[in-house]
Amino acid sequence: MVQIVDTDRAAEMRDALVAELRAQGKIVSEAVEAAVRRVPRERFMPADTDLTVAYGHDNSVVTKRDQHGRAMSSVSAAYIQAVMLELAELRPGMTVLEVGSGGLNAAYIAEIVGPEGRVVSIDIDPEVIDRAATALDTTGYSSRVRVLVADAEHGVPDEGPFDAIIVTVGAWDMAPAWLDQLRPDGLLVLPLIMNNVTRVVAFRRDGDHLASTATEVAGFVPMQGDGSHADQVFEVSDPADRKIKLSFDSGAPRDLIQFDGVLYAGAAEFWSGVTVGHGISFADLHLWLAWYLDAFCRLSADEGTELAAQKRWLPFAVVREAGLAYLVLRDAMQGAGAEFGARAYGHDGQVAAAALIEQIQAWDRTGRHTPPTFAYWPTGSDRSQIPADATVMNKTHGMVTISWPTIS
Repeated sequence: MVQIVDTDRAAEMRDALVAELRAQGKIVSEAVEAAVRRVPRERFMPADTDLTVAYGHDNSVVTKRDQHGRAMSSVSAAYIQAVMLELAELRPGMTVLEVGSGGLNAAYIAEIVGPEGRVVSIDIDPEVIDRAATALDTTGYSSRVRVLVADAEHGVPDEGPFDAIIVTVGAWDMAPAWLDQLRPDGLLVLPLIMNNVTRVVAFRRDGDHLASTATEVAGFVPMQGDGSHADQVFEVSDPADRKIKLSFDSGAPRDLIQFDGVLYAGAAEFWSGVTVGHGISFADLHLWLAWYLDAFCRLSADEGTELAAQKRWLPFAVVREAGLAYLVLRDAMQGAGAEFGARAYGHDGQVAAAALIEQIQAWDRTGRHTPPTFAYWPTGSDRSQIPADATVMNKTHGMVTISWPTIS
């Protein structure tokens, strides 16, 4: 299908997008601004993508789905592309690896590193690579970007070392090959999945480990191939045999047989007294819960379940024995925004709710006031150097730590 585009309107919308991203603080450098202003976003999207969608600052566009309708590849939202480019601190002449291809982000990188730089973009899916290569060719970037079919877990033989590595798929862990191919002073920017909550984190080496330099909230299509990580999923039925699904990244209970019938009785609600104002982000609450709640999981529900019919619930839950509790909101008194609470099911629902409420209140005392920092400790690094106030999460090739200032 031939893509017919009103080029003047597209140029106007690029200018408007740049202005919006500047105003939001997502674009801060002249180099990233020039790249976003120059590269035609719409040329890297499906031909029927409306320009208003292509140039919406927070619109991601799915470019491939699997047989179940799940997104396999997408063009990331403009705001997160801009942020990740800024976090990578790209400069002219750099050699950059992009993990997870699509063409658009590679074109942005090529603009920033210039003709003396080098861009390598890899993806495990040949169809995605073919599509990226075609888009790069038609927009004039094919001579400046090398696209390869490769499983990122194993790096890119005969390429590198890289001044920066930008990962544009959700990564459960860091592949050792990335660290091997990253220059000693290079930056690794990736969406790191931590117990089913993702943060884009920029890491730089600090001795034998890596320390975060900045973070951003975003979600990404998960990585495929040898670096993928499958959740452990449990299904729980209601009286009409409709299902809710509990997805555990790690720490799943050994046996949920005691959950049989957990949804048959009515729910009980418990409230924390912790509120958030209208329009105020509370994304770090999700991160806090992911790190400090045992048996923490993501929740999804079939159409027709009581859960699916409810409007003010969030897809994060905790399990305790024969009890389940998940995060809910209600209007706070006197128009003070919303109050966090727990809706609980099962014989031990109150126990599960108490665990959730306890951590909501702990986040309110400490976690909501200052952002956390992260570090990554590869296998073989000196773990005795991990700060005493850091909390540890094990991964395949190392461990991640999180530190909240003045955490108690």
